[in-house]
Amino acid sequence: MYVDPTVRTFLDFYRDRGHVRLPESTLIPPPGDPVLFTTSGMHPLTPYIEGRPHPLGRRLVNRQRCLRTTDLDEIGDDTHLTVFQMLGSWSLGDYPGPQSLTWGYELLRDGFGMDPGRLHVTVHTCDTASLRTWERLGVPVELTTDENWWSNGPTGPCGPDSEIFVWTGEGPPRGTPTTDDGWTEVWNHVTMRYDRLDDGSLRPLVPECVDTGMGLERMLTVLQNRRSVFETDVFEPWMTTVPGLWTLGDRDLRVVVDHLRSTIVMIGDGVEPSNTSRGHVLRRLVRRVLTTLWRTDPDRTPGDLPTDLIQHTLDLFEQIDTLPRVRGVLRTEEDRFRDLLRRGRQVLSRRRSPGPLTDDDYRDLHETHGVPRELVDLVLTGSHLIEERPDLR
Repeated sequence: MYVDPTVRTFLDFYRDRGHVRLPESTLIPPPGDPVLFTTSGMHPLTPYIEGRPHPLGRRLVNRQRCLRTTDLDEIGDDTHLTVFQMLGSWSLGDYPGPQSLTWGYELLRDGFGMDPGRLHVTVHTCDTASLRTWERLGVPVELTTDENWWSNGPTGPCGPDSEIFVWTGEGPPRGTPTTDDGWTEVWNHVTMRYDRLDDGSLRPLVPECVDTGMGLERMLTVLQNRRSVFETDVFEPWMTTVPGLWTLGDRDLRVVVDHLRSTIVMIGDGVEPSNTSRGHVLRRLVRRVLTTLWRTDPDRTPGDLPTDLIQHTLDLFEQIDTLPRVRGVLRTEEDRFRDLLRRGRQVLSRRRSPGPLTDDDYRDLHETHGVPRELVDLVLTGSHLIEERPDLR
C-alpha cells in the first residue's frame, strides 16, 4: 500500500534530523483535555508545549489518528474526513519556525518529489520571519490575518502559522490560495509564540515551540494525483466493495464509507454508543449511515459488510482483537434504531393537527417522546418502509 512509504518517508526525514518518534495515541484524549476527541497530533503534547520537559526530548515526530466533528456537514466533498491520520513534527523550544519551514520545503521537494513551481503558502502579516524564509526559498506568499492564526481553543498555546498549498487545479498554477480553489492545503507549520489567558490577553510562550501537521489522506490525494481522498488507495477496498452491496449516489456513498470507517475506529478505541459525550458522536454517525441506507431499502444493514473490509480498517489503525466488538456494537445500534423508528411512526400516527410540522412540533416530539428531528423526517419520508416490513428486527 502506498501509505506505508509515504509515512516512512515523513518519519525517516525527521528522525534523520534528530527527532524521536512518539507512540500513537488513541482518539480519546488524555485526562484533563477539554475536547471529546483527539483532533490533532499536538493535543497529547499540550502540557509539553506549555513548558513541561518531555521525556523523549525536544524534537519529536509521529503519526496520530484524529477525529473532528466540526466538518461533518462537509463530509462527501473531495477533502474532508471524520477520522483521518495526521503526520506531525514538533520542536519543544529547540529550533525556530524558519528552520521548520526550510525542512518542510526540503521534504516536499526532495522527499516527496513535488515540483516547487506548484507550491504556494499563506503567512500571517505579523510573521516577518516566515515571510523572509519563504522569499529566500522562492515560494510565492500570500499574506493574511485571522486565516493564519492557530489556537488550541479559547485559551492555551497559539501563534501565527504558515499553510502550505499545492496546485491541484487544471492547467498551470494561477491565483492564490484564497482566490482559487485549485490550491489544496497539505501542511501547516505553527509557531507557538503565545499563551492565551482566560481574559483573552496574550503572554509570550517561553520557550517558543513549533508544531506542524500534515493530513495523510489529503497528501496521498496529491501524491497519487487523485481528485478526492476517496480515490486514494487507503479507501480503495471500501470504494470497490460498498457499491456492490448498496446502490448509492456519489455523495451518499462517500458519507456512508466515511462514517462506517470512522465508527469502526471509534469502537476500536473503546468508545461506546450513548446519548451524551463521545458516545453521542458515535451514535450519531451510525444513525446517519442507517438513515442514508434505509431511504430506499430497509433491508440494508451494516451487517452486510465483509469481515475483510472491517479488518482492513482495524489493521490500518493498528487496533487488535476488536472485530467481534465492532460487529456487536453495530448490530445493537441498528436494532435500537429500528425500534426507535417504530416508536416515532406510532407517535406521528397519533398526531391530530394537519399540515406540515412546525419547529414547536419537532421540539415537542423530541422533548416529550424522545424522537429527534432527523428521525421524524425519516419517518415522514419513509415510514411506509418500516410499516410494510413488520418482520424486521
